[in-house]
Amino acid sequence: MTIFDQRGQHVTYQYNAAGNINFGAVQNPVDLAAELEKLLAEMQEAIKAGVFDEETATDAEYQLKKAVQQAKRPGPEKKTILQHLTDAKAAIEGVTAAAGLVGALVKAAELVQAFF
Repeated sequence: MTIFDQRGQHVTYQYNAAGNINFGAVQNPVDLAAELEKLLAEMQEAIKAGVFDEETATDAEYQLKKAVQQAKRPGPEKKTILQHLTDAKAAIEGVTAAAGLVGALVKAAELVQAFF
């Protein structure tokens, strides 16, 4: 087992890929909408931790909220969900601390392609 000495480190936010979000367990559009909601909650945690400047936070959160709303609609529009996810990813992809979130957005977009 590898042990990491983390004494003296100051981490304001760290995306936990092994946390509650599990895109691998998604079996249908309802599951995907639920995981997108979890991803939105994770994004909001990153925002609270100050990972993004105010404009980036506003843009990313808005786009992800719109993707969630669209995914939960009866007869959701695949193209619209994908555009919101792409825009959310574009807003945060230059932020090093958000690399895990970027990866999650990419996986979410792949699943939208498969289920919608």
